[in-house]
Amino acid sequence: MLKKGSKLYSILTGTCPQCQKESMYVDTNLLHLTNIIKMKENCSQCGLKYQIEPSFFYGAMYVSYGLNVAIGILTFIIVFQFDRSMLTSFVSILIVLILAFPLVMRLSRNLYINFFVSYKPDIKK
Repeated sequence: MLKKGSKLYSILTGTCPQCQKESMYVDTNLLHLTNIIKMKENCSQCGLKYQIEPSFFYGAMYVSYGLNVAIGILTFIIVFQFDRSMLTSFVSILIVLILAFPLVMRLSRNLYINFFVSYKPDIKK
């Protein structure tokens, strides 16, 4: 399921969607908050330009919104099963969304670029 050549592989690992040989990001560590969305200009393996057009990744904000809504709903359902307090649910949602922020930022960019770029195993630079 999670093998090279699939969209899911590129989305979850943050690799180039065209060749899947290297990371698109300058720093692969999600805990370095200053470098969460700093991306390389091009893939050094296949030459794909990540910023396909100016402001390309503004569209990833919509993907990020959807991911955050899904995480918020899932958190609410889980917390509400154990504690029927709305305040507890609200605080839990806030905490989970703050902690998931770096992951959501990367996943939304990975998902968005994979909408437009397909895997090409035989491509050369």
